[in-house]
Amino acid sequence: MPVLMVATYNEDGSVNVMNAAWGTMQERDTVALNLTETHKTVQNIRQRGAFTVSIADAAHVKEADYFGVETGNKEPNKLEKAGLTAVKAETVDAPVIREFPLCLECEFLEYQENRYGCGVIGKVVNVTADESVMPDGKLDMSLVNAIAFDPYTHGYYRVFGRVGEAFKDGLQVK
Repeated sequence: MPVLMVATYNEDGSVNVMNAAWGTMQERDTVALNLTETHKTVQNIRQRGAFTVSIADAAHVKEADYFGVETGNKEPNKLEKAGLTAVKAETVDAPVIREFPLCLECEFLEYQENRYGCGVIGKVVNVTADESVMPDGKLDMSLVNAIAFDPYTHGYYRVFGRVGEAFKDGLQVK
């Protein structure tokens, strides 16, 4: 599972960040996050109508994990305690965590609740990336140094290195 950092603004304008290991792209421009309504982040998303999703990287695994073990309902200064910084997103009312190299800016579309869990659905309206992961002006995912979460061993693992061409390699079997 990708390790996603979901960031919002609290009522007072301070930054809240949570670790969301249960999330994915639903369509090319839509994200789906499996989050419960009791999360401070979900309350903020519903109030502000926006959030950002950053890809956690190996250089910040401790901070990313902290955002998962500490709740914004009890600790209003998670970002400061983690020693990270944020700037306002270019297109939505949400923060971008500067230390994470890739960020999706999202407008809140809907909250879904059913017997399998619940979820926040958002429309990606902008993508920002640090120059360090964009040689020649194009995103290089291997430079993002993304991490993934293994829910069975509770481990974090690096994800890098292209191994194939989507929608092309399988045609060799066809």
